[in-house]
Amino acid sequence: MSLSEKTIEEAVLNLPLPEKIISNLLGELNKTKVTRKQLDVIIERILAAYENSKIPACEAAGVVSAQSIGEPGTQMTMRTFHYAGVAEINVTLGLPRLIEIVDARKNPSTPMMTIFLEKDFAHDRDKARDLAWKIEGTYITALGSVSTDINEMKIIIELNKKALSQRSISVEELAGKIEEELGVPVQTTDNTLMLGPEEPSYRQLLQLGKQLQTITLKGIKGIKRVVIRKEDSGEYVLYTEGSELKLVLSIEGVDATRTRTNNVNEIYEVMGIEAGRAALIHEATETLNEQGLTVDIRHIMLVSDIMTVDGEVKSIGRHGISGEKASVLARAAFEVTVNHLLDSGIAGDVDELRGVTENVIVGQPIRLGTGNVKLISKKAT
Repeated sequence: MSLSEKTIEEAVLNLPLPEKIISNLLGELNKTKVTRKQLDVIIERILAAYENSKIPACEAAGVVSAQSIGEPGTQMTMRTFHYAGVAEINVTLGLPRLIEIVDARKNPSTPMMTIFLEKDFAHDRDKARDLAWKIEGTYITALGSVSTDINEMKIIIELNKKALSQRSISVEELAGKIEEELGVPVQTTDNTLMLGPEEPSYRQLLQLGKQLQTITLKGIKGIKRVVIRKEDSGEYVLYTEGSELKLVLSIEGVDATRTRTNNVNEIYEVMGIEAGRAALIHEATETLNEQGLTVDIRHIMLVSDIMTVDGEVKSIGRHGISGEKASVLARAAFEVTVNHLLDSGIAGDVDELRGVTENVIVGQPIRLGTGNVKLISKKAT
């Protein structure tokens, strides 16, 4: 005998489970018809899994999480690798990458983006390539050869026609952009540009040459290279060296729901703290998995929660979480001991000895596990 949808919903809603699990369960059950016997088995297994996943009262969750992430960290490599399957793009992996994540570095050593495209662009290589040219920062060295004529006090740019057509840039547009950026007139002939300082000066000529090399003529400044790769799903995905999330998301054809960067702080600034937290979890999990190490995601989630609980991404160190602990002794035990003790002594701070570190220092049982239980016995009458 099959159950009606209403009966299933009532049975599930009465389960002693968090709302999120119940809503997910209802979503799955609504996709198919379930018999009473099958529903009982599903409920029994979910309740058993839920009970097994709960930690006991007074459990040292933070210490366990630190151990669970720290121990596999000792087995990680310390090198920078080529990104799997993508030529010419380096990405930091292993222990250096994990340190970058928990330190909440503003600028990762190898920033990169994975740009997914919308349906019209994802399966068309030509459209994907055009989008890649829009994103990749184009500099003068990619469009031709630059030489300096000291006798004439001129910089001569011999343009490459193929490179110009690939990037859809005309000679006039190029000359106009250079004039706008450098503030000097540019002479154009067939495929040659000539420019120089207003007054003959060797120093100014050299400075003009250096400035010319740094102008972003097309694309996004900061994106050094874009590589197109066809995934197993058949869609084209762009991988970039360099990261500019906000500007990339504003480009037509980019799928903003899936595009990501390995710069956690950039995600937080563009999308908010919840996205920053999700990025921390994703990056840490991917870094560990890439090394063949499995860590329960709840440990990584706890670390991410601590790093983002105040509404901004904070590092786990003396300039972040560890340096902001309420306990004077805990802060002193981590780094710059004398400074913490002197400042706290002057300010007259009081340490309530609630945490693990401070209780170990003073030789008391820590207030976790059995140390958090007080036994009271009645007097015999």
